[in-house]
Amino acid sequence: MQSAQLQTWVQAPSTPQSLVLRARIVLRAAAGESNQQIALGLAVPQITVSKWRRRFSARGLDGLHDAPRAGRPRKHGPETWQRVQQRVCQQPEFQSRWSVRTLAREVGLPSSTVHLILRASHLHPHRLRTFTFSPDPDFAAKLLDVVGLYLHPPENALVLCVDEKTGIQALDRTQPLLPLRAKKPRSWTNEYVRHGTHTLLAALEIATGQVLGEVKRRTAVNFLRFLNQVVSNYPQRELHVILDNLNIHKGSAAQRWLGRHPQVHFHHTPTHASWVNLAECFFSILTRRGLQQSVHRSRRELKEYLLEFIAHYNQTSSPFVWTKGPEQLRHIIEATQDYQIAHPRKPRHRRRRKGNTVKN
Repeated sequence: MQSAQLQTWVQAPSTPQSLVLRARIVLRAAAGESNQQIALGLAVPQITVSKWRRRFSARGLDGLHDAPRAGRPRKHGPETWQRVQQRVCQQPEFQSRWSVRTLAREVGLPSSTVHLILRASHLHPHRLRTFTFSPDPDFAAKLLDVVGLYLHPPENALVLCVDEKTGIQALDRTQPLLPLRAKKPRSWTNEYVRHGTHTLLAALEIATGQVLGEVKRRTAVNFLRFLNQVVSNYPQRELHVILDNLNIHKGSAAQRWLGRHPQVHFHHTPTHASWVNLAECFFSILTRRGLQQSVHRSRRELKEYLLEFIAHYNQTSSPFVWTKGPEQLRHIIEATQDYQIAHPRKPRHRRRRKGNTVKN
């Protein structure tokens, strides 16, 4: 458990570098390195290595944090901190959220003091995250099935994540772009011209991070043609394909296609849980690096750009590593089950089509 926490500190970009250094010292010591080897490898004095090894042996993970230092005593006591913490977690009147200044006026403290308390308490009233509980009754089984493929892929088989990115717009600007300069960001006009949209079908190989892509309309026929291309790209291999619950992925045509390809196995993600599909990670990279600041004057130009982006991405691609096992996902599974019990899914009633009726 301690080793996992140390690895998390080392890999997290928000961890202070002083704590990262101490975690690396402990991890190297656990690997059997001497103080001299650790000091040479991390370019620090041996006395520093021995200090943090003693602190860790005596106090565990808590010993790697800085000890309290002498200085001016706190101006505001625990009661003031608790009052600010409780008030910021309550809904304000006549506004949707607190700001530092509105909260400061409410509690009668300087805004700098309120900002310090909120920051030290890791309370962020300006931030908002979205979530959706899955209504899928087989949420736990589907989630653990997909996660099992990520953590323990079958031997002599390939695991692929297949998904579509729809509505990719070919946007052109009505005025020339201004290039990046010192103290001036790249600029473009807010007026644009649409030249149509495209859909990208992608298959991500989790072992290598390589992506096989095709730009086509999202139809059942094109989806099955893309699967034929995937199968021909991996001949004589057993394939485990992770998909979402789109109708073209589960329809009768897809089932007949599976019957003709017994070496392919479909694994569907839970409903409203696209975050389980690692293909979404590639689509995020495509959006941020390739599409957010791009200009395309036609659908053909956009299609060529997407295929060139994938070819260039594959030259330096690396696999995405899934890190959360069943233990880390237990809270999500239990919360989803509690929500489904409290909010049972209502059966959908199909609307009757109005036909021609004959009245006597």
